[in-house]
This record gives sequence, C-alpha cells and structure tokens, in this order.
Amino acid sequence: MEDHNSGEKKLTVRAVERSLDILVCFINERELSLTDIAKRIALHKSTVFRLLNTLEQRGFLMKNPETEKYRLGFRVWELSSNLIGMDHPATLFLPEMKRLRDSLGETISLYVRDGIERIRIQSVESNQAIRRVAPIGVRMPLSVGASSKVLLAFSKPELRVTLLAQLVNTYQLELEPFSELLVKVREKGYATSFEERELGAAAISTPILSRSNELIAALSVSGPVNRLNLKKLEEIAPIIKESASLMGRMLM
Repeated sequence: MEDHNSGEKKLTVRAVERSLDILVCFINERELSLTDIAKRIALHKSTVFRLLNTLEQRGFLMKNPETEKYRLGFRVWELSSNLIGMDHPATLFLPEMKRLRDSLGETISLYVRDGIERIRIQSVESNQAIRRVAPIGVRMPLSVGASSKVLLAFSKPELRVTLLAQLVNTYQLELEPFSELLVKVREKGYATSFEERELGAAAISTPILSRSNELIAALSVSGPVNRLNLKKLEEIAPIIKESASLMGRMLM
C-alpha cells in the first residue's frame, strides 16, 4: 500500500504497521488485554484479535490462559539477544556504571537519542531507601532533562539545528535561550536539571564520546533534590566526567 505523507511516497504494509504498533504497546506494560490493546492503537477488537493470533502463533506474543491477557513471547527475547552483545554500550559500560553507583550512592543511567526523544538503555539503581527508579526502555522528550541537553549539545551542528527546529515546533520552546543554554553545556561538559521532568528529582549528565569524538550516549546521575542540590552536583561533575571519559576509551 502506498501512503502519501508530506509529498513523499512510502511503501508500507498496513498489517505490519498495526502488528508493530501492538508490540510497541508492551514497552511499559507487562500484560495487556485485547480491549486494552484495541484502545491503545484505536482499532476494532476483531481486527486486533486476528493480529494477536498471528503474533501469538509466530511466538512474538503469548497469552495467559487464566487472565486472557497477552505478554511478549520468547521470540522477542531471541531477537534482543542479538541486539545487545558484549560490545554494546549497555553491556560494555555496565561495570563502570555499577562502580559509579557504589561511589556516589545514586542512580546511574545511560541514554541515547532516537528522533526528538531519548531512551534509557541501561540503568543501575541506587541502594538507598529513597532513590530514583529508572526502568530501562523508557522514552522521554529531548525538550527537558539533563541528559536531553547533553544529547543535543554534543550532537553534530547540522543535526542539532534540525533537532532544535523540531523541538521548537513540537514543544513551543524558545529557540534563542535554549540554544544559549546548550552552548553553556558544551563549555562546561555537563548539564544539570532540577525537577524539570519529575517533581523532587535532580540530575547531572555528561556525554560519552568515542576516540574520534563522536557522541555515543549520555551518562546520568539522578536522585532526590534534597541530596543532589546544585553544590553537590558541581562537586560530583568531575567524577562523572571521568567515568564518561573512561567509557569512551573502552570503545574501539
């Protein structure tokens, strides 16, 4: 089927699109019913039922016979095992992230950019009773947060211009002050945030750069604002920057 979008022709298969939409529903959910899925992707239940049956037969979903709810199947895990190998940042950097967590006592996260969003691809949560919970796979907008500023600030200039234009249109950001903020982030080598996205949370983030100075990911330390005030974040900035530098040197 040809789908005309903004004057561009894109060859798409509607059934495949809908099936992928169903799988995406499980990013933040463990189990979903037929009704839940139909509501989320705005399709009639009879259509969703047929798609679910196909996904179940192919092993991408499995159905709990007691609750009649669906969850991801083993085929998904088979695919993911090839996505994150020992040379993937989410695996490669994990030991250093754990060391940093033990040193600072706060939650450590790793983010990458996808469009105008960031995705947490790895996390090591604090052992403290009151801590920042950081589930892997969560998407957040690039408009707010310390890691978002880092992923924008250290992107290639031409890409940054494009991303900023999209963010301005999507989130009604003020381009000039936001651009000036990113300049300061590049100068300091890190970004901070206080309750920008989540009430009571603070964070500091710095880029992980390859040997060729390519942006790989954003390394973040986050926790409650009563522990991570501005003075504390400035104190730990050299520590997190050193960890990010070490991670960058791990890459070939």
